[in-house]
Amino acid sequence: MNHWLMKSEPDVFSWDDLVRKGKAEWDGVRNHLAQSHMKAMRKGDRALFYHSNIGLEVVGVMEIVEEAAPDSTDETGRWIAVHVAPVEKLARPVTLKTMKADPALQDMVMLRQSRLSVSPVGEAEFRHILQLGGQ
Repeated sequence: MNHWLMKSEPDVFSWDDLVRKGKAEWDGVRNHLAQSHMKAMRKGDRALFYHSNIGLEVVGVMEIVEEAAPDSTDETGRWIAVHVAPVEKLARPVTLKTMKADPALQDMVMLRQSRLSVSPVGEAEFRHILQLGGQ
């Protein structure tokens, strides 16, 4: 199983929106590197749900429930999307400030390439963030 971090602006699509829907298409990603990460996702992989712009924090864990398929919001047919479902909300959010200050996360892709909306997360990093979040 691989692990990922996926960003969403909570005023556009939040953790609570995902929980309400139960399953959602993760669409609108228009960066080639982020797209390649999404193409590498497999059913059953886990992803950290990160609120970007507002909050700047990991708030929950999702599961990839459908692998790469055409993005329904893309009229050109060039881009793909995956489908995700909520697994669990963190007991306490893990802020960007906390992650940046933690030596165990210093090599995390998201911290080195902060503009990337979808990035891989190492097994140890994933478990450490869950621990920081009270899981």
